[in-house]
Amino acid sequence: MVGVAVIGAGYWGPNLVRNIQATPQFDLRALCDLDLNRAKAVLGRYSTVRATDSLAEVLADQDVHAVAIATPAGTHLEIALAAIEAGKHVLVEKPLASSYADGVKLVTAADERGRVLMLDHTYCYTPVVRRLRELVRAGELGDLQYVDSVRINLGLVQPDIDVLWDLAPHDLSILDSILPPGVHPVAVAAHGSDPANLGRACVAYLSVQLSNGAIAHAHVNWLSPTKIRTMIVGGSQRTAVWNDLDPGAPLAVYDRGVDWPDSAEQRRVSYRIGDMVAPALPAGEALRAVMAEFAASIIEQRAPLTDGRSGLRVLAQLEAASTSLAEGGTFVPVVNGKGA
Repeated sequence: MVGVAVIGAGYWGPNLVRNIQATPQFDLRALCDLDLNRAKAVLGRYSTVRATDSLAEVLADQDVHAVAIATPAGTHLEIALAAIEAGKHVLVEKPLASSYADGVKLVTAADERGRVLMLDHTYCYTPVVRRLRELVRAGELGDLQYVDSVRINLGLVQPDIDVLWDLAPHDLSILDSILPPGVHPVAVAAHGSDPANLGRACVAYLSVQLSNGAIAHAHVNWLSPTKIRTMIVGGSQRTAVWNDLDPGAPLAVYDRGVDWPDSAEQRRVSYRIGDMVAPALPAGEALRAVMAEFAASIIEQRAPLTDGRSGLRVLAQLEAASTSLAEGGTFVPVVNGKGA
């Protein structure tokens, strides 16, 4: 079994604890938090798992082979780098780091030491996104034409990052997961506002130009009284619509669209009205699948689906978005958009 420690007992840490304990390949050894009482409360009175406020103690423990980090984004570099240098495999919450340069440091350190570095891009492990990935990459939607995502609600306002860095990593990691081979982001534009006077954008719109000429768009918002989580993936043959708030039929594939004329002389287009299919999807908690992938990548000594480089690709787009926001919404090239 792989001994694991969770670093951070705040908002997301308890979910990591629960799913690690439910993963047969893992043995939860410790929960570390600066607030020792909070860590003890998460574990419960009768738990045999050690609660501690000492990161050094956790990293010195030879029975801890891996750590899962659920701390504020600004601390990811320091904690993850210390863990890798201590010989631990690392699962880290999004985003990978506070900057692309810091993310490169983590990826390089993990490569040099032969450690697994994995991002908890949880949505990439949902049955819906796995099916979307299959549909796009198998060409069942045709050529990718656009992606349109909305992620709004009365959100948990973050003290150290804006809404783009808080919510857009979900949409960007999903986009990274489903894009067909050879298609990658080339430029990003972002527009945002701060109507609540928080000192940072709490409503934002993000546009991503793709190398095949398509565009992806995301709307993220902390201030909406209505919760909406939808994504539309439009192809030349079919369109997939994901409503994350519909537990019965979250994914629908529409055989509807526009048929273009064969030549420029034919100016009339025709509209195709075909069937809608709601694919059957397996049940299962996405975070449980994250833990299974983390365990398998350690045991099999391979890169996970959402490895450090996927985190770098997301960071590159976030940095471009921040630059665009500061420059009034112009398109900013994505550094190393291919994420080699």
